[in-house]
Amino acid sequence: MKILFVLECANKMTNGTSATCVRFADELRKRGHEVKILGVGDEQTKDDPNYIGLKNFRFPFFQWIIEKEGFNFGHIDYEILYKAVEWADIVHYFLPFKLANKTRLIAQALHKPVTGAFHMQPQNITSALGFGTKAWPNNVLYSAFNDYIYKNTKRIHCPSEMIASTLKNHGYERNEYHVISNGVSDFFHPIEIQKPQELAGKFVVTMVGRLANEKRQDLIIKAVAKSRFNEYIQIILCGAGQNKKKYERLAKRVKLANPLIIKFCKQDELREVLNYTDLYVHASTYEIEGISCIEAFACGAVPVVSDSDESATKSFSLNDKECVFKAGDADSLCDRIDFMYENRQEKRQLSSRYLEFSKEFALPRMVDAMEEMLNAAVEDIKEGKDFPTLYPRKKDKKLATKIFKKLFKKGIVKELPEYCK
Repeated sequence: MKILFVLECANKMTNGTSATCVRFADELRKRGHEVKILGVGDEQTKDDPNYIGLKNFRFPFFQWIIEKEGFNFGHIDYEILYKAVEWADIVHYFLPFKLANKTRLIAQALHKPVTGAFHMQPQNITSALGFGTKAWPNNVLYSAFNDYIYKNTKRIHCPSEMIASTLKNHGYERNEYHVISNGVSDFFHPIEIQKPQELAGKFVVTMVGRLANEKRQDLIIKAVAKSRFNEYIQIILCGAGQNKKKYERLAKRVKLANPLIIKFCKQDELREVLNYTDLYVHASTYEIEGISCIEAFACGAVPVVSDSDESATKSFSLNDKECVFKAGDADSLCDRIDFMYENRQEKRQLSSRYLEFSKEFALPRMVDAMEEMLNAAVEDIKEGKDFPTLYPRKKDKKLATKIFKKLFKKGIVKELPEYCK
């Protein structure tokens, strides 16, 4: 099968969605599929035959925020989009933005199957703008995403039961949800490694993720500063983002005993850090899955996670009493950290249980499920059960016709597809 993945920021490996896209593409290729990724191109991707690069679209005023959050957006080139879709047997998009929607319209006009994924909560956007806790803007975005693209995509990949349930509650009623974890590669496993000399004797508390408001790394800093064992604990934040300097200032203000370590790690270094981590904390208030948390306990680290109803990582808890803290509460997190510091034997027992639990998220199992979803979408087209056939939308036809008229004028297509006549 020829599969086209659509993700603007696939060239940015600073976020979980990009990592998932690349990881799934690699695994599908191992199974004999041809997979190409359509996204913003750069020096690293220009010579990759499996990457279709677009020019970067720069937003006035907001570009610095977008870049610091580890994202980018593509300049829409209909010729490139058309040729990519023409090559493909099926299109799968990751985010509900313009590139995905334009590619979807071209694919559905050519009567090709399209599947989607829900990898971005509205709070990922609203939190960056400072009002993530307010219900109305998030509700507006859920509705806008649905009307813009998901309402005309039958099969949706949801990385967790939590987000599938959330979508149903926000009116995504006719979609078929495929709850598939983003999966953990067997690269993440226990290895023999000693802590770096400068960390010898320290109790290492780690979190992996973008340095963004909704990830709540600030809670870890505050919790450790409150800890009775502050002087013995070393925080490592693995990630990049706009809050780096903010967290460094916070660490000094709350009198964190040991200098805060913030660094973006490539895979090899990340695996090393997770293997010498004593406690992994996933503090996010909003999280569709939290693949970095799975990678951590696949390396033997015990996780402590937020109990937020809008974070799927709480489903990873094997001990709600000691591995879950009250969302947004630094005192509650401090209690869990202190418990783990003092009860090393119980922590070792939990580590063994989590290692066994991690097998449920093995990447090959998740790719099996992804293949099933893609094959089901192909059958939908054959049987006339795809949404453009069942629920045709005038505005989609109008937009697709506009695209193909532009392609016709440029001589890229010789005639309009039947859908546009």
